[in-house]
Amino acid sequence: MDKLEGWQRTHYCGDLRKSDKGKEVILMGWVDTMRDHGGLIFIDVRDRHGKTQVVFDPEKSKDNYEKGKGLRKEYVIGIKGVVAERTPEMVNPKISTGEIEVLPSELKIFNKSLPIPFEIDATSDEINEELRLKYRYLDIRRSTMQNNLMIRHKFYQSTRKYFDELGFVEVETPMLMKSTPEGARDYLVPSRIWNGKFYALPQSPQTYKQILMVSGIDKYFQIVKCFRDEDLRADRQPEFTQIDVEMSFVEEENIYSVMEGLMVRVFKDVLDVNVKEKFPRLSYQEAMSRYGTDKPDLRWDLPIGDVTEIAKNSVFPVFEEAVKEGGNIVYINLKDMTEISRKEMDELSEQAKNYGTKGAFFIKVTEDGVSSSIKKHFEDDVFDKLIAKCGTEKGDVIIFMAQERDVVLRAMGNMRIEIIKKYNLPKKADYVFEWVTDFPLFEFNEEENRFQAMHHPFTSPKDEDISILDENPAGARAKAYDLVLNGNEIAGGSIRIHNKELQEKMFKLLNISEKEAKLKFGFLLNAFEYGAPPHGGIAFGFDRITMILSDTKSIREVIAFPKTNSALSLMDGCPSEVNSQQLKELGIKIIS
Repeated sequence: MDKLEGWQRTHYCGDLRKSDKGKEVILMGWVDTMRDHGGLIFIDVRDRHGKTQVVFDPEKSKDNYEKGKGLRKEYVIGIKGVVAERTPEMVNPKISTGEIEVLPSELKIFNKSLPIPFEIDATSDEINEELRLKYRYLDIRRSTMQNNLMIRHKFYQSTRKYFDELGFVEVETPMLMKSTPEGARDYLVPSRIWNGKFYALPQSPQTYKQILMVSGIDKYFQIVKCFRDEDLRADRQPEFTQIDVEMSFVEEENIYSVMEGLMVRVFKDVLDVNVKEKFPRLSYQEAMSRYGTDKPDLRWDLPIGDVTEIAKNSVFPVFEEAVKEGGNIVYINLKDMTEISRKEMDELSEQAKNYGTKGAFFIKVTEDGVSSSIKKHFEDDVFDKLIAKCGTEKGDVIIFMAQERDVVLRAMGNMRIEIIKKYNLPKKADYVFEWVTDFPLFEFNEEENRFQAMHHPFTSPKDEDISILDENPAGARAKAYDLVLNGNEIAGGSIRIHNKELQEKMFKLLNISEKEAKLKFGFLLNAFEYGAPPHGGIAFGFDRITMILSDTKSIREVIAFPKTNSALSLMDGCPSEVNSQQLKELGIKIIS
């Protein structure tokens, strides 16, 4: 193999243009393609900046030509040569260097490559994902992956610049911390020095960033790795990245303002896209009643409406039964959708049954009038009121469902998304943010017969709801907020409890004993007794936002070395067994 021997590349493979004609250049990279045209050999040399065509002509250099004949895909090479302008018929408008080529005076082969298991220019869909993950070092050579990682890089830089300009301090928090499981399982790390004791990898830096507020670091941020031992899917990994933020002496409005500014900045810096400032806000109850989810996709105007008070006056058995059991009758109005066939309506009705309802029922309004299988169950005046309530016009199709309130709202929310995707309904914008606020403070765990925090135990109740915590904890609302983008929860946070007595009350309501609270969180409670300021914060899902910025469907597409759905790293075989001596040092025995 050849050595560098003082060679330094003068240009990247995407740099050269017609204006560089006549320059002597040195390029270095990988052989992308080879074409032998019987007398001339054309290769494209590639790096992460692009490709440049190199032409080997035996009449100009027999040695280079013969050496060039031995090149294969993904060989690592260096080319010294002169830039030449391509003839008009040879111009390639598909690449930035398509008007030039390099005529080599010297070729170096730095390393060879085995035959590659997939084509580097193939799309992600054309390659088995397990194969991509096994040969991730080849997968990352693909332009799609390199573009995704460049977007991630720009996102990092934009975030850091933004917070620095606002006076935030980036502080690293420990990777080895106390195990305080409250949601997902912790990843545990055994201590060799303290035999029988364990560190945990952080699920988030929550307690540390609150300690930093007590410490007087009034504006903190960190781009941080977090770890959760939970079941995986497309937008989850055992290790993931957060933008973690905390601020002192703030209320919700301060958080909203700063974080909206971050998103405006990031989308401008990374995509050169202007997103509207002052994001809309929905309470949790509004989001659930209007969209059937606490993370609605507002790129489409397709809200859920309620017609229980009118439709209960029918004699339609499904509606009657739902009302009798205290349920609701809801609808969505599909504008200009009368092309939906009877078969398609039947398919949607079957889909509604999969969501836990008795099916979906339709009213179609055409030029010929109103058609519906449920019309016969209504008196004419009641049916007219129903039509009016739904804002019905010619061309509309109204879909109804009836069931217990929570079930029917979630079912209609799922149906809404299903219809948007199936019929490719036009959207009002590419990116729509909204805040979802006023979440319940608690949710009830039926299996364990106890309340658990909907966000986490350090979330403050709304001031006006503190008085009802003892007699009606289910009715208490939190000073909690989620930021949603295109139907994805991309950030969540809250104003925190900063008072020891209120925090102890919260632990008690969560069935965390005084002993357990002291064991797990005693250091935080102690800190609250030394002057803890009011504070609040938020954490952004960095990988999830990068996925949206990159227009991909999985966070594995925007992480350099991700795990599979079963938490395996196929490239390096992680997790792996360790030897008996290592286990002995840690005081651990494997039980089969």
